[in-house]
Amino acid sequence: MLDSVQSILDEYAELELQLADPAVHGDQDLVRTLNKRYAALAPTVAAAREWTAAGDDLAAAQELAADDASFAAEVPSLEVRLAAAEEHLRRMLVPRDPDDDRDVILEVKAGEGGDESALFAGDLLRMYLRYAEQRGWRTAIEDATESDLGGYKDVRVSVRAKGAPGLGEGPWARLKYEGGVHRVQRVPVTESQGRIHTSAAGVLVMPEAEEVEVTIDPNDLRIDVYRSSGPGGQSVNTTDSAVRITHLPSGLVVSCQNEKSQLQNKEAAMRVLRARLHQMAKDEADAEASAARRSQVRTVDRSERIRTYNFPENRISDHRTGYKSYNLDSVLDGDLDPVVQSALDADEAAKLAALADDGAGA
Repeated sequence: MLDSVQSILDEYAELELQLADPAVHGDQDLVRTLNKRYAALAPTVAAAREWTAAGDDLAAAQELAADDASFAAEVPSLEVRLAAAEEHLRRMLVPRDPDDDRDVILEVKAGEGGDESALFAGDLLRMYLRYAEQRGWRTAIEDATESDLGGYKDVRVSVRAKGAPGLGEGPWARLKYEGGVHRVQRVPVTESQGRIHTSAAGVLVMPEAEEVEVTIDPNDLRIDVYRSSGPGGQSVNTTDSAVRITHLPSGLVVSCQNEKSQLQNKEAAMRVLRARLHQMAKDEADAEASAARRSQVRTVDRSERIRTYNFPENRISDHRTGYKSYNLDSVLDGDLDPVVQSALDADEAAKLAALADDGAGA
């Protein structure tokens, strides 16, 4: 741990020197990058300094304890303080996702179950919109295909923080574990005999990417325009404002029709395309890295069935973390934080275990 702490302190000191250099401020992009990294390291540096101070105070008290009973009396409380500071620092040293402060694009798609699945997709969308509202995030539905009974066959929404989010408080940090298959058990509105059915909807969450991070050659794009068929104002069904973009090298197709103008829809579709390409690159890098790791955190596996929403029992169960509660109605109304926290805690516990294994093997 000492080596990790020292490397962070060294990097922090170097960043301070760079940010104090007037020449650096001629490049605003560099300044933003340095400030972002400086702010990200600050909590860990504060924890390291508290750990060092606690150790120094304990060592001083132990040295003077033989000659002064008052110092001897302080030793137990100082030992507790040092242990707490060490545990806090150990948690701060857990590798952080560099995308945690990013905004996200979230998609919900109906799966097994026909109309009932589409209605459930609508319930999930409402849950995420309410959750975002509680956390003070801004949301906008980018594209949607509604079902006949009022749910969604598929819907895409952007979720954005207002201002700079705190450590671990960005949309991606809180929503990245939502990706996967969500299963519902309830009596569908179309069921006349009161039987419980099981259906599912899929959720995909992607961090938004900046233009400079994802290079897209315009020659690699096929852009089609067509007439909108959903919400979007007076232009709907009167002008070719909807846009479909096909990225030829990857085969990715993104459409957007909820904005009022063709230009707005194109810009929204390009944001989604950048996010998907960024996520593809991230997944490929993660797959390569996981091959070299001894263990892998199950909570980041988006392919597995992650959660069950049981309406008759008012129960929600997360199959990755073991979380279970009987307040499904509150969760669907946006009270999602305890469920999210269970995934964050499971991820952190796995990373701490991996660090302990690495330390034991060193």
